[in-house]
This record gives sequence, structure tokens and C-alpha cells, in this order.
Amino acid sequence: MPRFLNTWTGGFEWHPDASKVTYAILSHVWRDSGEGGEQSYDDVLKIQAAVRRDIFTLFRASKASLTEHRELGTIFAHPELSDKIKGFCKVAREAGFRLVWNDACCIDKTSSAELSEAINSMYEWYRLSDMCYVYLADVSEGVPQEIRRAFRFSRWHKRGWTLQELIAPEHIVFLTETWNVLGTKWTLARTLERITGVDFDILTGRSTLNSVSVARRMSWAAERETTRVEDRAYSLLGIFGLHMSPIYGEGENAFLRLQEEIIRTIPDQSIFAWG
Repeated sequence: MPRFLNTWTGGFEWHPDASKVTYAILSHVWRDSGEGGEQSYDDVLKIQAAVRRDIFTLFRASKASLTEHRELGTIFAHPELSDKIKGFCKVAREAGFRLVWNDACCIDKTSSAELSEAINSMYEWYRLSDMCYVYLADVSEGVPQEIRRAFRFSRWHKRGWTLQELIAPEHIVFLTETWNVLGTKWTLARTLERITGVDFDILTGRSTLNSVSVARRMSWAAERETTRVEDRAYSLLGIFGLHMSPIYGEGENAFLRLQEEIIRTIPDQSIFAWG
């Protein structure tokens, strides 16, 4: 049951079935805390509350027109809302999407039940999305040769969670730091295959994950990094079609549990060759 952000009102909306909703989804590399981090669900709630207070104050003072009230009635004009959320919602809104999902602010991570559901459902939410926007903060504008090089060495290709975010959605648009279009999953499929090792036929939907050996799927993730050691395992649940309760603090045991689930569930001995 994902929580979406409305690109027009800036409010959150719950929808019980993601398959019955039209929405865009964001894939990105989280900023480190030293870079300011990412705005959480609670952060956005506080901005929403501040906007409501501002509107109430304006109405009380009767100093603004109805048009001004409407413009100030969303979080998108608020100076504390991150440029990333503003940019994502603007791009999606202009493409006709009323609802969007962003893992940073659409999950209440203080709720262990909600976090567990999100981790186990994330592959499916990306798969069901009508459009996935990949935001590459380390790819700036420039001459084509510089852009191609920056794309090739983007951190996005090396993060653990972005593997499923590359594979699951049918439609992906890659965006630069300034939200300009670089290309699509289809137009960049050969380049993505060379960068990530993920087979062209998987990227283009000509083959399914079930047709690929466990060892091959594991190899795609071998060089990828996660901030938390447990996420090395949790970020692969969708790649193997598994569900597993996340236990942050278990360390490397998370990957052992993942391997046990793979052995128990998938009749493929190649995992032993990979290990």
C-alpha cells in the first residue's frame, strides 16, 4: 500500500493497490548526510504544516488574492522543500503525472512495519510504475563527449538499490543534474549493458529474470555498494522474487539469510558456483 505525493497539491495520498494507479517513480542516489541528506516523510509533513499555517495567516490578514492563496497553497513554493523533490514533481507534472513516488519521502521509516512492506514491495512498485525517472546528480550539461563519460562513471550504476530500479520498470528516462533528458532505457540499452553487465535482453524485456541463472544475477550486484551492509541483501529481494523480513543490525547475516532463501526457493545450483 504505497503512499504517493500529489504533484499538484503537494499532499500525500494512500492507494491500496499500485496496479490501479497511474504514477511516476524516482530512482536516484541518496545524498550523504554531509551533503545535506534527503528529506524524509517527517520533513515533508513539517513543510506541509508550515504551508497550512502560512495560508491561515494570509486569510486572517486578508492581504492576498485568491490566486495568491492558490499559489501558496502547495509545498512547491516553500523554500525549505528540497530542489530534488521540486524538480522531480515538476518533471512528472509536466508529463501529465498527478502522483509520484520517491523512496526518500514516501516511506515513514520510523514505522518498522511500513519499512518492511516497502522493502519487500519496492521491486513491484518500480515494475508497475508508468514512468521511472532516473536523476543523475553527477551528470552535468556539457559537450556530448563529456556527458557520455559522466554518464558512464555515474555513481548511480554502482549503488545496490539501483539494480532493481534499472531492471524492474519498463519505461525509464535518464535525467541530468538540471533535469534535462539524456536518453531512455531503450535508447541507452547497449551502453547500460556494457556499464552494468545486465544483459540487453533483460533490459529490453525480451527475456525474464527467471531465465537468468542465480549466479548471473548475483554477478550483476557483485561490485555494487550500499550504505548499510544489510541492504546488500535486501536490495536483491526483488531480483530473486523473494520476501524476507529486514532486521537492521544483523550485519552480514542478512546476506546469509538471502542465500538460504534462494537455495530453499529457487531450483538452481549455480549459486554454489558463484559463491
